[in-house]
Amino acid sequence: MEWIDAATASERLGVKPATLYAYVSRGVLQRRHSEDGRRSLFSAEEIERLARRGRPRSQPPELVIESAITALGVDRPHYRGLDTLGLALTSDFETVAAWLWTADPSLWLPPPPPTPTTPPPPHPPTTPPHLHPLTTPAHPHSPTTPADPRPSATPARQRDLWPEPWRCDDDALRAAVTAQRGLPDDLLPLDRLQVITTVLGASDSLRYQLDPASVAATGRRMIAGLVDALPQLSEPQGDSIAERLWSRLCPHPATPGLLNAVQAALVLLADHELAASTLAARVAASAKADPYAVVLTGLGVLGGPLHGGASYGAERLLAEVAEPHQAARAIAERVRRGERIPGFGHSVYKNGDARGALLLDLVKEAAPGHDRIAAGTAVLEEMRRRRLPERNVDFALAILTAVSGMVSGAGEAIFAVARAAGWLAHAMEEYDRGALLRLRASYTGPPVK
Repeated sequence: MEWIDAATASERLGVKPATLYAYVSRGVLQRRHSEDGRRSLFSAEEIERLARRGRPRSQPPELVIESAITALGVDRPHYRGLDTLGLALTSDFETVAAWLWTADPSLWLPPPPPTPTTPPPPHPPTTPPHLHPLTTPAHPHSPTTPADPRPSATPARQRDLWPEPWRCDDDALRAAVTAQRGLPDDLLPLDRLQVITTVLGASDSLRYQLDPASVAATGRRMIAGLVDALPQLSEPQGDSIAERLWSRLCPHPATPGLLNAVQAALVLLADHELAASTLAARVAASAKADPYAVVLTGLGVLGGPLHGGASYGAERLLAEVAEPHQAARAIAERVRRGERIPGFGHSVYKNGDARGALLLDLVKEAAPGHDRIAAGTAVLEEMRRRRLPERNVDFALAILTAVSGMVSGAGEAIFAVARAAGWLAHAMEEYDRGALLRLRASYTGPPVK
């Protein structure tokens, strides 16, 4: 059988590549991946049949949006061409957010060498060098990737890019903290984030400046405010977003390994193409809603149990498994009630979500022998025994928050803070596109009189 690439298939059908992939999502076409996982291939025979038959009209047309931000691979996303797993192992969240917003290749260039009169500072012996995402030694879930055409270099860390950490102004922070007074003490962090976003937006007189540089500046201010306005539970161990977010979600100091896992989770969750919350955020941005309104729209959708709220459901499932032998009953009861098992299965990654595999490995390395890891492993084994779907990143996130001793709903908060970066990247594309996204309904009601 002959296999052709997407460009050839699109040309034969006379459609854009985005339409070609829409046919795949609707089941009109089948595709396979090249051996390196970087290209989609289509059956030449199937393309010919479809070309002779004409464009499928059995279903209403789908909304197809062209975007240069994230491509979905076989088992993981790629941010502007870079393997997300590689980024999670080598880069901090702030740098990856800037990459999503700007696609600036200088983010991956090393800092200038010191002058001859200034000796380079000694590198801490316990800190491994941060390698370029595409030249990092292979991780079990990160297959070898061809070398990047840019020079191999150490990616700049956040402190190398900006002299000061991401900050929100004090007056806005005070207003956001004050707005939470009177809220229930046990309110989930995601609910607080919606309140915080509203207040931060109301206090920003520059929120209607929608050029890329202004939106990026707003993004840094907003994400810093989302984190710093949450109730503080412990002392932050540094100025990064990951370190400050930990102090808002956990009453105990972070261990280096678990903090590294949180940093990786922020990178892994920063974007995922046109997920439900991102589509909603793009629609808001197409109407020229300001960045705070865009993020607020995304937060409203994110909490659904079929989206970011799945990590909270997985957290509750894990809490029911006090001992590994209880996993079978916890799964059986949900199956009997006809419920979806939270943290398992994925609409895109049918054979497993590599983001979840990587994150789970990092947690196991950081806390070997932890009882919550044993409980999670028992749940995984029971799901496999029943031949039910594989775990996804939401389940790994639930294990991370349980092992770390974080507050209820912490996984949703990590997800939301991370995805705010992606929502703003998509908003920038819509601001630049300058056209309102208008979906059409396929009317099925009574005849029009």
